[in-house]
Amino acid sequence: MQYELRYKVIEPKRQTYQNIIDRFGDQPATRYQEATLDIEPRENFHYRPTWIQDRELYDEKYSTLRLTDPYSYTDPRQFYYTPYVTNRAALHDEFGKTLAYVEERDLLAKMPEPWRAVMASVIVPLRHYESGAQLVSVTGARFAYGTSLSQCASFAAFDRIGNAQMISRAGIAFGSGTADVLTTAKEEWMNGEHLQPLRRLVEEIMVIDDWAEGLLAIDAIDRRLYPVMYHGLDEAALMGGAGAYSLFAQYLTTWFTDQRKWLDALIKAWVGDPEHGEANTAVLDRIESEWGARADEAVGALTAVVRGHLGEAAEA
Repeated sequence: MQYELRYKVIEPKRQTYQNIIDRFGDQPATRYQEATLDIEPRENFHYRPTWIQDRELYDEKYSTLRLTDPYSYTDPRQFYYTPYVTNRAALHDEFGKTLAYVEERDLLAKMPEPWRAVMASVIVPLRHYESGAQLVSVTGARFAYGTSLSQCASFAAFDRIGNAQMISRAGIAFGSGTADVLTTAKEEWMNGEHLQPLRRLVEEIMVIDDWAEGLLAIDAIDRRLYPVMYHGLDEAALMGGAGAYSLFAQYLTTWFTDQRKWLDALIKAWVGDPEHGEANTAVLDRIESEWGARADEAVGALTAVVRGHLGEAAEA
C-alpha cells in the first residue's frame, strides 16, 4: 500500500479582527494595531461616574485637548504590553549590572565631596519627584480617551516608579548599603528650601482636573530637569572624578529620550488635528506659558545648589 502526502493551504476567512478591518480593510495587521485600535469601550456603559454626573466612564471631555479620532494617534514605539515589558526588563537588568559594579567598589561613596553633596541634597530627593509624576501619569492612564493614549500614559506611570527605584537603589549604594541617604533625602524633599518650589509645583499638578494638562505640566519640568541634572552633568562627572554618577545617570537620560518619542508625537497630533488643531494649539501655548515659567523657577533653584557645590564644573 502506498501513501501520497499532499499539502492544502486553507485561506483564512479574514486576516484580522473586525475593528481593524473597519479601519484598514481585510489585510494583515500588526500586533500593536490589534492590541490597541478601538479597544476602549464607547457605548453601553452601566453607570456614570458618581463624582461627575455629566461624564461617561470613558469620555473625551476629561481634557480640553481633543483629537477628532483618538486613534489617529499611535505610539511611534509601537509599545503594547509584551514589547514594553521586554524593553524595560532589559533596561533595568543592565542598570542592575552597572549598579552591582558600582556597589562592589563603593564608587558612589568614594566620589569627591562636592559630588557627594549634590547626590545627597539634589539627586536622591528627586525620587519623590518621580513618585509625584507617577500619580499624574496614572491620572492620564485612567482618563485619556482612546487606548492608544491611555496605554502610553500607563507605561509612563510604570516608568516613573522604575525611575524612582533606580534613584533609590543608587541612594542605597551611595549610603554603602544603608537607607540613611534615603532618610536624609526625604527630609530634604520635605524641608529643603531649594526643593520647595519643585515640591509645591508637583503637588499642584497632581490635582489638575485635565489629565492632558497634568502630563504636559510635568513634561515642562522634565524638559528642564533631565537635560541639566542627568545629561548635563554627565561630562562634568567624568572630568571631575565622579564617573560613578555618569554610570548611573545614563539610564535616566536613556529613559527621557524614549519618553520624548511618544509625547512629541502626541503634541504633533494635537496640533495637526483637522477639527481641533487650532483650539489645541491655543491650549498648548497657554500650558507652556503657565507651567513653563514655574518649571524654570523650580529647576533653577536646584541648578543654583548644584553650581554652589560644583562651581565651574557644573557649567561644562
